[in-house]
Amino acid sequence: MTANSAWEALLDAHAVLTKRFAAEDVWGDLSMREYDVLYTLSKRAGPMRLSELNRHVLLSQPAVSRLAERLVARGLITRELDSADRRGLRLLLSERGRAVQREIGRRHARGVARAVRAALTDDEQRQLEARRSTPASRRASPARTPTAATT
Repeated sequence: MTANSAWEALLDAHAVLTKRFAAEDVWGDLSMREYDVLYTLSKRAGPMRLSELNRHVLLSQPAVSRLAERLVARGLITRELDSADRRGLRLLLSERGRAVQREIGRRHARGVARAVRAALTDDEQRQLEARRSTPASRRASPARTPTAATT
């Protein structure tokens, strides 16, 4: 298989799975993209600048900014001044946001597990996981989707 064919296969699989996951009744009153922001923040030990968050979600900077504002208004994330740069703001999950992320994450993880188990053998899953954790794959994949890791 050529590199371009492999890339196309990955894109096709991503599109199919994203549509499947978006259609599942697990998101409550959040969109999958809103959940992605909560998930990304949940993986951090501390607050995250908007520019950092933008590197981890598949949205434009203005779209991430608007989405963050909506999540702040809903009490799911909070903003604080960046102690290193008093002009900047950092985002973090509120306690309510953390609880919502965990609840949705558990349901979403079950759907991901079903889809992956249906498509890949245990050995193929281990091979894929091993590839993801190699230094080369980390350098090549700055963005992550909510379907890649979920809880």
